[in-house]
Amino acid sequence: MEEERRRIVVVGATSAIAGHCARIWAQREPTDLVLVGRDDAKLEHVASDLRVRGSASNIRIVRLDFLDTEEIASTVASIAQEPIDVVLIAHGALPLQDACQTDLALCRETLEVNGVSPVLFAEAFAGAMDENREATIALIGSVAGDRGRKSNYVYGSAKGMIDRYAQGLQHRFYGTKIRVVLVKPGPTDTPMTARFRAEGASLASAAGVARRIVHAIDKGRSVVYAPCHWSLVMRALRCLPDFVFYRLNI
Repeated sequence: MEEERRRIVVVGATSAIAGHCARIWAQREPTDLVLVGRDDAKLEHVASDLRVRGSASNIRIVRLDFLDTEEIASTVASIAQEPIDVVLIAHGALPLQDACQTDLALCRETLEVNGVSPVLFAEAFAGAMDENREATIALIGSVAGDRGRKSNYVYGSAKGMIDRYAQGLQHRFYGTKIRVVLVKPGPTDTPMTARFRAEGASLASAAGVARRIVHAIDKGRSVVYAPCHWSLVMRALRCLPDFVFYRLNI
């Protein structure tokens, strides 16, 4: 008798971190993977790679508008017709803070893509899940959401929204079989941070961050920093009094 496969949905599947997570799952065991994204060509590229790496896994792609509430609701309802074991919500964008300060349209888009859209997806999946069946909803936030800083406070405020939302969702599902995992990566080497790499910034590898995410999902941890040293860094930053913090050029 064939063993039941895990069914994993990756929203924002064309992001570097999400792609590495999907590789781990596809290579580890036969898995049904649903890749959700905004670009058919990029989704198919990721799917083709996964079919080679995990030939026993089933890969499906779904394209939609990440800011269309009706499309999100109908797509999630369709995906959730079969039981889901893991949902990873991983999409985002990182524009320059200076640009957000002078372009209100970009500011709004940054807030919507990094905060509102992930919450809409998570809420839709949360409503479709059976609280008596083990499952995990994982959201990728950021260390930027831990304390507002002048270098990225628009992006950080959106990620702060993810933080508070995840806390509320964890409270909602307390005592059920559904786990909510909030992941807070530090600066990571992805196409989104290419300008920081060019400036010589120290960046974590996307593959390493992905391994930590998958491990956190396996263990059902409520909050995980990736890499782990960011937990200590951000704890110290949160504890700084304002008169010290405001003097920092960060």
